[in-house]
Amino acid sequence: MKHIGKILIGGAVAVALAGGGIWYSQQRSAQNPEQRYKLTNIEKGDVTQTVSANGTLNPLVLVNVGTQVSGTVKKLYVDFNDKVSAGQKLVELDQSLLQTIVRQSQANVVNLQSSLDLAKANEARMRSLLAKEYVSRQDYDVALQGLKSAQAQLVQAKAAADKDQVNLGYSVITSPVSGVVVARLVDIGQTVAASFQTPVLIQIAQDLSKMAIDTSFAEADIGNIKEKLPVRFTVDAFPNRNFHGEVQQIRLNPTNQQNVVTYNVRIRVDNPDLTLLPGMTAYVNIGVQKREGALLVPNAALRFKPADAPDKKAGNAQKPASNGGVPSAGGGSDASAAKGQGPGKGKKRDGQSGTVYVLSGNEMKPVSIQLGITDNRSTEVIGGDLKEGDRVVTGENTNGVKPPSSVGMRMF
Repeated sequence: MKHIGKILIGGAVAVALAGGGIWYSQQRSAQNPEQRYKLTNIEKGDVTQTVSANGTLNPLVLVNVGTQVSGTVKKLYVDFNDKVSAGQKLVELDQSLLQTIVRQSQANVVNLQSSLDLAKANEARMRSLLAKEYVSRQDYDVALQGLKSAQAQLVQAKAAADKDQVNLGYSVITSPVSGVVVARLVDIGQTVAASFQTPVLIQIAQDLSKMAIDTSFAEADIGNIKEKLPVRFTVDAFPNRNFHGEVQQIRLNPTNQQNVVTYNVRIRVDNPDLTLLPGMTAYVNIGVQKREGALLVPNAALRFKPADAPDKKAGNAQKPASNGGVPSAGGGSDASAAKGQGPGKGKKRDGQSGTVYVLSGNEMKPVSIQLGITDNRSTEVIGGDLKEGDRVVTGENTNGVKPPSSVGMRMF
């Protein structure tokens, strides 16, 4: 029995030693920065800062064709997607009532013409009698006034007849431009009334090979946008295809919705193959700044902070920061942390400075850098001790292994 007990004790000690060896190996592996952290080499490259917004594709020239007279639609000569030329018939209204009005006006002209002839004869007769002093001057003046009145009434009647004739011509609506019919808003038999405003019957896009995007940008971005800047955009119909255009106009009329100020930016787009259609939603990106051959740092490296790094607030209360006041990975300094950024509030990088952690040998040290433009993946480095080839930490590799505990193992 004693022999068996010694064997069991020896086996337990061997298992414990083996387990301790495995644990120690895992701890050493976890403490190795090469395996614990994700590392990236600092490289040079091109970076472009962009601003983004959504917009709607519209024809460069969209003509709303209406009617100036009321009536019932009698004929339709075009339909959706039809190509039309300037002067081509589009819609014809019922002309029965208008033709009746024209005939009445013409009859009124004939009537007043006869009245004018009578007034002329009367004036001539009174003038000859006045010369022989058979009538008074007053009688002649009355005859002359009747002649002038008849002349004025005839002119007025002719103008009314011309107006009615023009309205009759307006019952046939023609295309003012050449283009494509994008909308037909009436049907045969429909009554249109032009009493207060002109009703729209047909919409014609003059040239779908030239289109525009109307989009809105926030006031924070509008200062970087200039006319003729290149634009890249996509549409839902072709998600894997990039389209290109350029900024045509920045409209000065602002829009204020819930204290958010935006400005309309019009972008001109060439559409030679007619792929883009009116009304499509465009996701616009405008490159406002570009750097070539810049030293780039991944944005993940700027966000990284070691789990065992001392808390800024606690460090300020107990001892000076070990990095000499270098801003944190988020870019905020001790001063900004003291200005009311309480627990749970994220520290926002100020866009000018930041901190990355560089692996030097087996040690990781913070490096303060000055930042330039960013494309939301990488950021330009314009100052600091970071150089090409440095290895910066972008994250932590857990791989199922917990970080080493700061409490050592006690041996009894």
